[in-house]
Amino acid sequence: MRIVVDLNRCEGYAQCAFLAPDVFSMHGQEALMYDPGPGRERGEQVLRAAAACPVQAITV
Repeated sequence: MRIVVDLNRCEGYAQCAFLAPDVFSMHGQEALMYDPGPGRERGEQVLRAAAACPVQAITV
């Protein structure tokens, strides 16, 4: 699984960090950090996080 986040589109709502905290995390108010290649065991969490993004900035 590969994740790409459009950081220009991301507005820091942090829904992804809430739903998949092992993959996404917020540093400060606006800086999103993420693992671009999480294992398959996190697949369901990542798909939920991508679907929950209000600005659809996450591509899986």
